This record gives sequence, C-alpha cells and structure tokens, in this order.
Amino acid sequence: MRLMVSKSKNSETLYVIESAYDPKTKKSSSKVVERLGSPGEIMAAHATTDAIGWAKAYISALTEAGKKEGPEARVALSLSPNKRIGLDDPRICHGGYLFLQRIYCELKLDRICAELANAHKFDYDLDACLSALVFGRVLMPASKLATDAWAKRLIEPKAFSLQHIYRALDVIAEGSASIQSRLYRNSKPCARRNDAILYYDCTNFYFEIEQEEGIRQYGISKENRPNPIVEMGLFMDGSGIPLAFSVHPGNTNEQVTLTPLEQSILKDFELAKFVVCTDAGLASATNRRFNDTACRRFVTAQPIKSLKAYLKKWATSKKGWQLLGHAGTFDLDEVDEEACYKGVFFKERWINDGGLEQRLVVTYSPKYAAYQRRVRARQVERAQKLLENNPEKANRHGRNDYRRFVSSVPVTDEGEVASKNVFSLDAKAIDEEAVYDGLYAVATNLEGDVSGVIKVNKGRWEIEECFRIMKNELKSRPVYLQRDERIKAHFTTCFIALVLCRMIEQRLDGRFSMEEIVSAMRSMDFIRQKGEGYQPAYERTAVTDALHDAFGFYTDTEIVSNKEMRKIISQTKRTGK
Repeated sequence: MRLMVSKSKNSETLYVIESAYDPKTKKSSSKVVERLGSPGEIMAAHATTDAIGWAKAYISALTEAGKKEGPEARVALSLSPNKRIGLDDPRICHGGYLFLQRIYCELKLDRICAELANAHKFDYDLDACLSALVFGRVLMPASKLATDAWAKRLIEPKAFSLQHIYRALDVIAEGSASIQSRLYRNSKPCARRNDAILYYDCTNFYFEIEQEEGIRQYGISKENRPNPIVEMGLFMDGSGIPLAFSVHPGNTNEQVTLTPLEQSILKDFELAKFVVCTDAGLASATNRRFNDTACRRFVTAQPIKSLKAYLKKWATSKKGWQLLGHAGTFDLDEVDEEACYKGVFFKERWINDGGLEQRLVVTYSPKYAAYQRRVRARQVERAQKLLENNPEKANRHGRNDYRRFVSSVPVTDEGEVASKNVFSLDAKAIDEEAVYDGLYAVATNLEGDVSGVIKVNKGRWEIEECFRIMKNELKSRPVYLQRDERIKAHFTTCFIALVLCRMIEQRLDGRFSMEEIVSAMRSMDFIRQKGEGYQPAYERTAVTDALHDAFGFYTDTEIVSNKEMRKIISQTKRTGK
C-alpha cells in the first residue's frame, strides 16, 4: 500500500492506494483502498500538525496488518453516486440456506437423489429440485412457482425449470418410504438419536377447495375448517427428531394408522426394541396389544373419566398416594400443597383389561391443579358475565368451552315444564370437574420405577411441537396440489425440512426456539459485490453467532471474499461418513 496525494486547483486529498498484478493479463493495476481526507481534515481529526507523516505511519500500520491477516484482509469498494446500478442485475442473494445444505449433504440426500435419477433415467437435476423445495419450505415457504423464482436468488442459483419441479414431485412420492428409512440410517453418525422411545401422533392439513377427491376427504378438522383434509401420522424419536410418516385420507380413523406405519419401521428401519408412546386418541386395545411383546412396550395416556367405576373411584381417592423421591404414603387432604408445589404424587396398580395386563399409573401435581383451577375460575367468570348480558347465547359447545358451565331449564312462569329457558351456573358441573384437578393417568406394560414411565410420557409434548413447526414455521398448509402422489411428495419435502430443522436445533443445544432459528436464517441476505465478494445485509445476533459457531464457518465478516465463499460452500457440501 502507498500514499497518493490528489491535487486540484483549490484542494488536496490523501488516499490509500493498493497495487495488484494480474498473472492472467500480465498487467498491473491499482485501486483506492481508503480516502483519508484533506490535510486539514486529518490534522483536525487526529490532533497532528503533520498530515503527510500521520498518513504514512497509518499506511505502514495497514501494510503490516495486511501481512498478518492475508492479502484479502481488506477490501475497498469503489462506488459512484452518479452511476446507476445495472438493469435487472441481481445484486441481492440469499445465504441462510448454507446451514441447511450442510445437514442435507451430511444426510446424503444428494446421493439418494442421484440413485433415484439413475433408476428413472431422466436428465434433469433431481437434487437441485429437492434441495430447492426443502430449503424453500424452511426459508421462504410458498407455491412451487414462487419457490422456483426464490431458488434463483441463492448464492448458488439452482439450475432447473418449473416443469422439472413438478416432474420431481412424482419421483419424490414414489421414493418417499426409501427416503425416510435412509434418512434415519444416515443421520445416526451426525445426530443424537434415541430410538429406544418412539412417539406417535396424528394431525390433519386442510385444502383450499370444497370438493372431495382422492385422499382429500371431509373429516374431523382440528382447525374446525369446512374444507377437505388429509391426515398425517408421524413417528418421532426420543430426541425430538422425526423418524417416519404416512399420509391417509382425511376421513380415516386415526387409531388404525399406527400399526401399519410401525410395521414399516420394524421392516425398513431395522428397529425391534422400543417403547411406543401415544395420546389417549390412539390408545385402542388393538394398538396396545400390538406393542405388548417381549421387545416392544407401550405408554399411552388414559382418560380417568373413561375408566370403570371402581378404577375411577380409586384414581380420584385422596388416600394412598406416594411422592416421588420420598418414602411412605400420603393423604392429599393433609398435604401442604405450597410446600409440595412442584412435587409429583402417584399411585399405581396392575389391571387386566380383556386379557391384556396393564399398569395404571395416576399422578397428581399441585402445580397442575393450581393451573386448572385458575383456568376454570376465569371460565366461570366469563360464564357469569354471559348470564348477565346475553344468556340466550349460552348454548353448550366443546368440552373446553366456558359455556359448558351454563345450564338451562325450560319452565313456565308458574314453575312448570315448558318452552321458556331459565339459565344459571351449573354448580354441579363445576364441582364434578374440580374432582380431576391435577390428575393425569397413563396405561403401560413397562415395568420398573414409576419415574421412568412419567419421564417417557412427559416427552410427548415434542411431537406436538413438530406439528406446530410444520404448520407455523414451514407453512405446510393449506395444500394447493391436487394429485394424490404430489400431495404425498409435498409432505415428504415438509418432513425432510422438519428433520433438518430439528437437527439444527439439536446442534444449538436447544438454546433457541425454532421460530428464532428460522427467522435468523431467513434474514441472511447478501449484497453481491462483483469482483470482490458478498457483503452481509443482515443483523448479527446471538442466534447467527450460535449458528456460525456450531457449523464452523462465518459469513458475518464485513465482506466475504469470493474465495472464502467458495470455501464455505465446499464445506457445506461435505457428505457425511
């Protein structure tokens, strides 16, 4: 680097100049690294009387720093306020996909695509299509047309046409089962997988249509929408990473979906010994018996209200409770709930239900009881206001609706039965519900310490979290595709995207929510500075720092040189062992 003094008739300006030699053209060139200012500006800013001497010392320090940091340590951009940017010149590109690409390649999805392409003998790039669909589902969930446009804004633009995406959907659907099993096997070296515990649950996804066709059928919608739906059954392992899924018509009874998918896992995933945990909606006797083997066990939620009368009486009795970590038995009427606020009381017994030996475990949590009382108190308050202001609207609705606490009796003015309704708070319903405050029950064939059973069941919230991520962050609904195979392919790409997201979450040790992680990756845009590199156009945060630290590359320097970006891209494409 050297000093250049530019003189005009009335002014003098000092610049830092750097010379470079291009071995290809065998020509030397120079560029302005930094404008230092006029001698007067330098003397005022740096409290010196020798502007030239200060500038030379400053340039000498820059040169020494450049030797330590490397030839590309400093980049000066020469930009003109009078020159317009090029028409239709793509300057903004996206780089948040690089973290997803690292996991994608570790899972060898690029190899899986190559094998599928070889089997089907087509010439378009299936890997480019699948990766664009998966990355786009996380970073810019939209239609296939919008995904095609978005994929061309990546640091490495994807090379395919829109028709290739739709052709790829058919191939993805056909290979869905194989993709799922291979994802599991390929993930074992690069993720923590607890396959000793498997969680299963179902949800549904709606379509923006009104006519039923194929697997799009009317069923019980969890969003209470009057649209056809499809149902998804999902297995998740004990580490919170999805394992396998299946898609069924929207009118399918969810209880019959568990066994076929589990049989597929037993066959294709080479798993044999595990515990299956489900909610009460999947707790059919058939499903329990299927997992009542020497190698498989079940833990399933058991509604106390649906128990036989003698078991319900035993479960709600205040006597005969034990406290985790303590000896002896307790009477809940005599327990100081403030002192045991975070404790868990339990009672258990073995029962024989139609020849199936099960262990019924009932727990009582003072903290959960207090929460339920607060919720019910607010609901009773709302019911009371409804009675005061507009009692005619107090028709009963869902089991958790506050209007369930309003009763009506048809009477005449003389008290005889008639068509006139008298509304009042249903004190009996309130008291009956209070009996179950803080109680929760599971049925299992697991033996051993009851704390193990409780721990397994507590992990069930994570599969509900998986569905929440699919619907909120990945926006997997509504579905606009029509053909059954393409609908299945859509959910296959959603499933892969969810696997990638949960693996990234695991690498960040659960320090950030999925919403925070996805938001950080979506923000990672860059300004492409031709001939120089990529200038970050996003805010550096604790989440972006954690992502860079976990993956071992950094895109948050003031500018990422072309050479460094090529190195980062190569690093993200390393295939797992």
